[in-house]
Amino acid sequence: MVWNPKRVELLFEFALWRGRILIVVGVLASMVMAVGALFMAAVDVLYLLVGLRQYATLELPTEVRTQVRAQLVANIIKATDSFLIAAILIIVGLALYELFVNKIDAAERSEVGPRLLRVRTVDDLKDRVAKLILLVLVIEFFQRAVRMSYESPLDLLYLALSILLVGAALALSALAGHSSAQETDHG
Repeated sequence: MVWNPKRVELLFEFALWRGRILIVVGVLASMVMAVGALFMAAVDVLYLLVGLRQYATLELPTEVRTQVRAQLVANIIKATDSFLIAAILIIVGLALYELFVNKIDAAERSEVGPRLLRVRTVDDLKDRVAKLILLVLVIEFFQRAVRMSYESPLDLLYLALSILLVGAALALSALAGHSSAQETDHG
């Protein structure tokens, strides 16, 4: 057999191109983690329902009701957080599959598909995930803010400043989204 560098190059490139299918491992892992996050959210909702029953008890002393309410708000935030994490993981799984493996025919025919899968490049995926992660971090921040005790006016000032910074981060994220959408439309 005669050494043919062009043939070796073609075989190597063929193997590399076929290697992109390995991303399916990440797709499957992302979906399994999404199921786990949804399970966590469902458990958080069950705890919320149990807490609501306790909260509705008429004989509950005001101090206990306040504590139960704070725990209910924390459970609502935790469940919302878990649902958003599951959404991130599903979007990542679907987008990785579409970017590296193949178009999802069922998504193309679906009403929801075009809205859900507005990911054309890895940068689109990173932007979308970054925005969802920012939202998750905001929810985590508010969960901690609800549980924190404020003992001095300085604590309240810190809370106000942190809320201002969170608002600024969300505003900058929205501005970045609008400018990238305009670049896509005009580019």
